[in-house]
Amino acid sequence: MRQAISFPMNAIEIKDLKKIYKGTKKSEPKLALDSINLNIPKGSMFALLGPNGAGKSTAINIMAGLVVKTSGSVKLNGYDIDEMPRSAKKSIGIVPQEITFDPFFSPRNVLELQAGMYGIAKKDRRTMEILDMLGLADKADATARSLSGGMRRRLMVAKAMVHDPEILVLDEPTAGVDIELRQQLWDNVKLLNKEGKTILLTTHYLEEAESMCDRIAIINHGNVIADEDKDDLLARIEGKEITFRLDREITSIPEALSGFTARIEGNRRLVITYRPADTSVGSMINAIQKTEYGISDIITDHSDLEDVFLQLTKRS
Repeated sequence: MRQAISFPMNAIEIKDLKKIYKGTKKSEPKLALDSINLNIPKGSMFALLGPNGAGKSTAINIMAGLVVKTSGSVKLNGYDIDEMPRSAKKSIGIVPQEITFDPFFSPRNVLELQAGMYGIAKKDRRTMEILDMLGLADKADATARSLSGGMRRRLMVAKAMVHDPEILVLDEPTAGVDIELRQQLWDNVKLLNKEGKTILLTTHYLEEAESMCDRIAIINHGNVIADEDKDDLLARIEGKEITFRLDREITSIPEALSGFTARIEGNRRLVITYRPADTSVGSMINAIQKTEYGISDIITDHSDLEDVFLQLTKRS
């Protein structure tokens, strides 16, 4: 009897997912995923972050059907990957880290071959439409080996889109791509998201996740240690530093700044340690403006998301 399919609110539902890689004579079994749970809303831009070896690629490969899970369940667009594998597979497009296609094939050939593998009739194929959307129409008949690194990355996105999946997984899509081409790629991804596609992103460029995604999960040692809306996650920062470069030399902390944890570095730098949930940058600026000093520059060490990421992964 066929499983009844409803229209779920979540594009991806992962429940108690566990993966244990069997050991060998020289190694012990490895727990890659420890009963993780994730719900990724439809139409969202979702980031799955974690250190190398945290379990991100294992989770993605299970969704793609490349790795067999040990236990638990995964649903893609409402389809269980065990009970309805073909429907589940058609629901997802994977853009892997590695660039994988024949270097002597043209982009047109690559997409036509991929469409054939999904059983898409020739009259229903969108090869040139997809190439045009990703800025590759003028390279449709060039050999793939003649494409630049950024174009090859975009071709990988095009390849994942031939069967019009509801879910697009981008696994480190901008690794090795220069800034200009990275921006072009993100413009394409934003367009797909506006059209209703659910985007699942893994990246080591945390500033990308912070600017692009509306919900973020962090995985470490096979466990999900955070899964929250971006704003709620960023509010968890326990301690952050901001440096004010002043317009003149400072030798002591002014009385107006007595309510802050401040220190002097060098001749003109004032460093304030604060918790964003309790103290705003605006309040610091207002306090400095009440002193005899002016502000020449404001410096932060790294993004808020990087602060949270380091804080949570070190703790776990």
